[in-house]
Amino acid sequence: MKAVIIEDEKLNVAELKHVLGEVAPDVEVIEVLPSLKTARRWIAENKEPDLFFMDIKLGDGLIFELFDQYPIQCPVVFCTAYEEYAIKAFKVNGVDYILKPVQKEDLIRAVEKVSKQLQGSNNDLPINMQQLVNYFMNPGTAPSKYKERFVINANGKLTPVETKDIALFVKDNLNYIYLHNGDKLIYDYSSLDEIEQQLDPQFFFRANRQCIININSIQSIKPQVNLKLDILLKAPLKIPVDVSREKATQFKKWLDK
Repeated sequence: MKAVIIEDEKLNVAELKHVLGEVAPDVEVIEVLPSLKTARRWIAENKEPDLFFMDIKLGDGLIFELFDQYPIQCPVVFCTAYEEYAIKAFKVNGVDYILKPVQKEDLIRAVEKVSKQLQGSNNDLPINMQQLVNYFMNPGTAPSKYKERFVINANGKLTPVETKDIALFVKDNLNYIYLHNGDKLIYDYSSLDEIEQQLDPQFFFRANRQCIININSIQSIKPQVNLKLDILLKAPLKIPVDVSREKATQFKKWLDK
């Protein structure tokens, strides 16, 4: 199976190739295209591959511009930094979507779907590309049912805390909430994974396994030699927060939306 990758981040390309080599050695990457400009030229001059892996947001525009210009017929797997709510909003049993960083299980599932489709044994519905275009061009149409407040049990009293007032969710032995004013509260919840699903991804980002951060609490970002990012929070917060190497690119794109 011959594949073409459209992705502008070299680290993401290397990661995708590496995982593909482990879980789908029969997939041969014949070309890597780092921009819409190079993708347009390649598509105009070459026969379609068996499969495209496409990032959604490139340095020179959204990938969906290609679909307005070319009748792309082969399967497409989107490898995107967009959060889970967008994926769920348009998830259909056709070609797949993979959230970065790429996980082996997700890639295996996507390649299996493509193989079935190419063999004519996949009865799943095709992607509704127009829905995807409409969503990413008009993100306000996406679902907006996120928690507006969290109820905190503090000193034997239940206290509502507005989500917008929360700077950080931190997992230590317990779950802690840090407010923008520096207050630290214990939140009785089982996991950050569950908390993450209830937060609007426009404002909150899972920086690492122990921390979810509010974009409005960030003062500045300092790159490290190991490709991690150190985040300086706005006063009076002094909690050290770092973004893992694997999530650094995704984090930068999130900030730049």
